[in-house]
Amino acid sequence: MAIEQVVMPKGGESISEGTLNRWFKPDGAFVKADEPLFEMGTDKASQEVVAPVAGVVKHLVKEGETLPVGAAVAQIDTDAKAPAAGAAPAPAKPQAAAAAPAPKDGAIPSPAAARVLAEAGVSAADVKGTGPNGRILKEDAVAATTAKAPDANGRPPAEAKPAPAAPSAPPRAPGERVTREPMSKIRKTIANRLLDSQNTTATLTTFNEADMTAIQDLRAKYNDKFEKKFGVKLGFMSVFAKAAVEALKSFPLVNARIDGDQIVHQHFYDIGVAVSTEKGLMVPVIRDVDKLGFADIEKSIAAVAKKARDGKITYADLEGGTFTITNGGIFGSMMSTPILNPPQVAILGMHSIQKRAVVVNDQVVVRPMMYLALSYDHRLIDGREAVQFLVRIKDCVENPERILFEV
Repeated sequence: MAIEQVVMPKGGESISEGTLNRWFKPDGAFVKADEPLFEMGTDKASQEVVAPVAGVVKHLVKEGETLPVGAAVAQIDTDAKAPAAGAAPAPAKPQAAAAAPAPKDGAIPSPAAARVLAEAGVSAADVKGTGPNGRILKEDAVAATTAKAPDANGRPPAEAKPAPAAPSAPPRAPGERVTREPMSKIRKTIANRLLDSQNTTATLTTFNEADMTAIQDLRAKYNDKFEKKFGVKLGFMSVFAKAAVEALKSFPLVNARIDGDQIVHQHFYDIGVAVSTEKGLMVPVIRDVDKLGFADIEKSIAAVAKKARDGKITYADLEGGTFTITNGGIFGSMMSTPILNPPQVAILGMHSIQKRAVVVNDQVVVRPMMYLALSYDHRLIDGREAVQFLVRIKDCVENPERILFEV
């Protein structure tokens, strides 16, 4: 019998461990080479791991277990042959009682939900998902496992009396005023990085505002034709991404980074776009934005945002980036001070559009206005450059033709 070991892969330079979120192949099943075998999750992202060879797979770990990089997760018997066409597949070996049973179609848990269910021994098939296409979210899993847990007196849930808390209140025992839960890996990582950013950079923020009339007129005039031709809507983000590139070309230090006592000049424009997901804020990167048209940028943003929200973002999607744009306006934010994403030295914050009275040609008029914020590392960027950089973005946004003709 020839046995091939399958190990937990290394997901990135700073990754030392991974969680086996779920198996794609049951124990005892035949797997083809390069066929998805399991999903690995870390504090950054999730990725599918394929079988290195063909054969019958034997699970060595359960769903939800966290292992160091290089630890064995499965064995594949390469001497075993694939079942003949039309033959009934061999029954899978029973899983250990603590492992979460495989979900039914349409009841696929997110990586975070899968870990909660696996730890509680609850089947995803018994959980109703509230996410897109019935996907089971973390809050669905928490609610399901809480409902199945015995009460404080050890009684099963069928015998337990309902707590008097209001339906919207988080699950807690009667009389408790404070409850605790451990921070997730992604939340701890986000917290540590934000703190590191504040402690290791000299961050300042400068503000300006942009009249969004020209962009709104542009969208109203061309969006239907644009969507019909390219299959994607003309959004604000592509305009801001192209405006950022023009500003970065004019002020190259904003596109640089600090490495020890050296300034690293980066002659490419990989723009990070902040995306809010169930697991937390992620910043997938759109590569070489200077070489992309508006449609390509919109398609790229939509693709990576969907991957992030579906839990399918890869490490390659998140690595690098020379500048970041975050849009708090989609949540109603009117003004904020974005935090830097090191080693980047600047980040642009977009906000909600609100009609305000402004003076144009000595006349008071009502215009759709957006506050813009640029946070920057004062160790590398002086205030004058930061202000001029933001003014350049404002000019490009208010005059989109400047982006089209690069003037």
